[in-house]
Amino acid sequence: MSKQKDIPVYLFTGFLEAGKTKFIQETLEDKRFCNGERTLLLICEEGEEEYAPDQFADKRVYMHVLDDESQLTGENLTKWLDDVNAERVVIEYNGMWMLDLLYNAMPENWIVYQEFMFADARSFVSYNNNMRQLVYDKLKSCELVVFNRYSAAIDKMELHKIVRGASRRSDIAYEYAGGQVEYDDIQDPLPFDVNAPIIEIADEDYALWYRDLSEDPKKYEDKTVRFKCKAVVRKRLPSETFVVGRHLMTCCVNDIQFAGLVCQWKNAESIVDETWMVLTAKLNFKFNRAYGKKGPVLSFIEATPCAAPAQEVATYY
Repeated sequence: MSKQKDIPVYLFTGFLEAGKTKFIQETLEDKRFCNGERTLLLICEEGEEEYAPDQFADKRVYMHVLDDESQLTGENLTKWLDDVNAERVVIEYNGMWMLDLLYNAMPENWIVYQEFMFADARSFVSYNNNMRQLVYDKLKSCELVVFNRYSAAIDKMELHKIVRGASRRSDIAYEYAGGQVEYDDIQDPLPFDVNAPIIEIADEDYALWYRDLSEDPKKYEDKTVRFKCKAVVRKRLPSETFVVGRHLMTCCVNDIQFAGLVCQWKNAESIVDETWMVLTAKLNFKFNRAYGKKGPVLSFIEATPCAAPAQEVATYY
């Protein structure tokens, strides 16, 4: 059986009246984008702005409106594509639908080439405060976040921090009412010194440090770290081993998980389960049976009992 041809998908996310329709309209009016390929435009929500197909650079754009998220099935997506013999897909996604609905429904040969999120800079903080899970869902995998209707009166740093709490890879653009665009150039230095004799991790920085350690473990090879953590003892752990860490919330209470690290110490049996400590240890990336593979392993140096942090659950924002 011959392999199916890959179908490029251009995904535009964001909430109602965020500017998705306008951007997609302008994209489809651009002859550089419309270069003869048959395009299926899937519209998952309809706002005040409407498409003007007569202004598309190519007439081979076929629109299909989804009325409900239950229509997002692999069978439907394949049918809609085949019905018009499209070679690529543009999706205006409903901000109130979780992205996993789409990703789980997409046929295997549908490949997301680009994912953009659009947001109204004036209301984005409010959306984040009230619908954090939905906002995080749209930020975590997008390549570019466009804050339109931006003005100098809006705190750019506040927007920047929300995006960086979900992703350090996304580019960020701020579009003013007149069309001027500024790209985010705010630097995000780590809030601790990785070259210090002992890397001191503040309580509020545990989540950032844990993510940085996961993404760039070589940076911490043979380094000594000190941080506040909860000790966890389990019978199934290898001898002279316990686990330390903190509960971490990525976006909402539903995704709180224990972000732990293996710690080795010859007197590990003396550790009391579920107790808090300030731990000083050396870090190495190596195999440990507790992971079943290579991972960050702490070698115990010293520990001091302590109270839990003021905010027990660590967050990125």
